[in-house]
This record gives sequence, C-alpha cells and structure tokens, in this order.
Amino acid sequence: MKRLLLFIAIISFGFIASAQVTPYALGGRFYGGGDFNGAEISFQKGVSDRHRTELDASFGFRSDNTRIALVGIYHWVWNLPGRFSWYLGPGASISYDSYNDNSYVNIGIGGQIGIEYNFNGIPLMVSLDGRPIWDFLGDVNGLGWGAALGIRYTW
Repeated sequence: MKRLLLFIAIISFGFIASAQVTPYALGGRFYGGGDFNGAEISFQKGVSDRHRTELDASFGFRSDNTRIALVGIYHWVWNLPGRFSWYLGPGASISYDSYNDNSYVNIGIGGQIGIEYNFNGIPLMVSLDGRPIWDFLGDVNGLGWGAALGIRYTW
C-alpha cells in the first residue's frame, strides 16, 4: 500500500511540476493517418517555463487534393517522469487547397495534444502528437486530423 501511495505521489508531482520548456526548437513534423499525409517545417519558441508557441508550414497531399497551410498553436507543457513531457493547446490554421482543378482558401480552429522526449546531452527533441483542426471558413469545410512524429533541434 505504501508503494502504491508513493507511486501515485510521484506521478501526481510530475503532472503539477513546472516543465522546462526549451527556448527554441526547429525541425520537422511528419504526419498521416487522417485526411492528408505530409510534412511540416516546425518552429517552437518558449514563452515561459510552462508555455510555448509553435508555428508550422505544412505541405500535405492525398490522391485528389494538395494542401499548403500555416498553423499556429499555443502549448501548455507538463513534465512526466524521466525526460518526457506532455503538452496541450489551442490553435488555428489557414490553408490553400487545390482540389480537382479548383482552388480554395480555408481557415480552421483546433488544437494539439502530444508527448515529447528531450534527449540528455544532445539538443534533440522527439514528439508524437495529434492535431484535430476544423476548417470552418472556406469552400472545403469539416474536421481534419492526423498523428505526427516530430523531430526538432533545440537551443
């Protein structure tokens, strides 16, 4: 019983402890499994010890559609045991879609939730996340989502 209480206390502390957000991170996100498959150039900037912003330039495709998008996300970050952290936050996107010889501009809102690992001794961060975005303004409306693997250089 004492071990169980100690385990719960350690896990609880990990959720409430302030995270050490890296001041800057630059890299890529590679996504798929939803409406599109593609890649993003990703930049993160720490705002405080527990908050950061993320700006991504996205290039996605599927058999009948190509999408270029700019996505902005605000993250709250929490430590987990080890060098892991998890994050959650709201965001928005603006995208240009080329769909069967037609072009559209869409604006969307959504969020992101994920987990990341910061390596010890090398400036590298690896993340796995999901990002549902609802395109609500434009000619192609609806919910888009997908899982992504991120790899970023940190400084």
